[in-house]
Amino acid sequence: MSGPDGPKFDEMRAEDGGVRPAYAEYCEWLDAQEKGWMRRKGFEAESFFRRTGITFNVYGENDAEERLIPFDMVPRIITAGEWRRLSRGIEQRVRALNAFMHDLYHRQEIIRSGRLPERLFRNNEAWLPQMVGFTPPGGVYTHIVGIDLVRTGPDEFLVLEDNARTPSGVSYMLENRETMMAMFPELFSKIQVEPVSNYPRRLAKSLAACAPECAGENPTIAVLTPGIYNSAYFEHAFLADQMGAELVEGTDLRVIDGRVQMRTTSGFQPIDVLYRRVDDDYLDPLTFNPDSVLGVPGIFDVYRAGGITIANAPGTGICDDKAIYAFMPDIVQFYTGEAPLLPNVETWRCADPDSLKYVLENLPDLVVKEVHGSGGYGMLIGPTASKKEIAAFRHKLQAKPHNYIAQPTLSLSTCPVYTKAGLAPRHVDLRPFVLVSPEGVDITPGGLTRVALKKGSLVVNSSQGGGTKDSWVLSD
Repeated sequence: MSGPDGPKFDEMRAEDGGVRPAYAEYCEWLDAQEKGWMRRKGFEAESFFRRTGITFNVYGENDAEERLIPFDMVPRIITAGEWRRLSRGIEQRVRALNAFMHDLYHRQEIIRSGRLPERLFRNNEAWLPQMVGFTPPGGVYTHIVGIDLVRTGPDEFLVLEDNARTPSGVSYMLENRETMMAMFPELFSKIQVEPVSNYPRRLAKSLAACAPECAGENPTIAVLTPGIYNSAYFEHAFLADQMGAELVEGTDLRVIDGRVQMRTTSGFQPIDVLYRRVDDDYLDPLTFNPDSVLGVPGIFDVYRAGGITIANAPGTGICDDKAIYAFMPDIVQFYTGEAPLLPNVETWRCADPDSLKYVLENLPDLVVKEVHGSGGYGMLIGPTASKKEIAAFRHKLQAKPHNYIAQPTLSLSTCPVYTKAGLAPRHVDLRPFVLVSPEGVDITPGGLTRVALKKGSLVVNSSQGGGTKDSWVLSD
């Protein structure tokens, strides 16, 4: 596996300058456009995003509430064959994640087998003892999953992270496609691209299939948001609107007669499935953080009694833990009996003394992450870090080694973005979105491609100033 200065894989252009097969039709179309036309289209796209209000808050910035998420007009293209291979690996991993959580909250066979150290979850704040012995309706723990993938070569896709708690970004996937179809309708008649616009319908169907037994034939679904100051509020409102579901805050809900009910103009009415975008700690002040004003007092007792489905289930954050991630190849093997179809990125767990020694000796070459971190916060990217930053992380690692993992600095694949100087390569990753219900695993073709807009940067997170692209999966 190459480092950042090693050979780079560009998904559009081969090393000899030729166009790779996935991009052949797109490049033929692009080459036929007149000079300056793409720049004018770029202004149109920005105007569209501004009218639609497609924003993402970057905490700490004064203009956070007004920030548009940067959008690049050049699509990231994946062939049908590549997607089939990815889909098989993603489904295998998601099934293993759900089986792992059921086992962890019941018999803990994987601990008994010695494949996973008990300390990894006993002292893990994401593991909830309140979930022990309880099985969510339908046996599903993580109903909406985002699996972050990176590519380093023609056939080299690796899982970078699992997001089993509250994966965000699907609204940008949908808006990116709508924007592209509005600006370049002729492209979609020329090139057969798998649709993504039916995701909200598929999400509603998948959530309804997970309704508790007390629900009627048409379960009531609601999206629980922390409110307008949350970084992903746009997405919460967007998904509720697109699903035809209710968008609620904790103050809209109350436990009445053993059900969670929402305030309406005609009185309180029961909710069957709650797609919560509120963290576990804030979900129920009677069970978790008593100071929370974002959740619903008593909802966890209703949940345990089978009165409501909560998606994703409380306690699923254990699978987002990067120390657990390091064991995912073993977890997949243990629960599926198969070798993982999608490999992990090589990972050193700093809690292990030998690994810590290696990491400390090679900090300038590694990426170091907090095991509970997300959104690109709390990271060290060795090759671009200053001596002062590396020294600070060395101190952190020595003080709390169990709090960190380290990975090699990968040479992520690049895709062209449109800049003032024309097309230029930028590093990308991919977050496919997966729906899980008792009826099966449903993977939307493509996902959210995140792109590092700064030349040479490997940080693609929206919360760190990265942008997005439309992701195309070609039809056969």
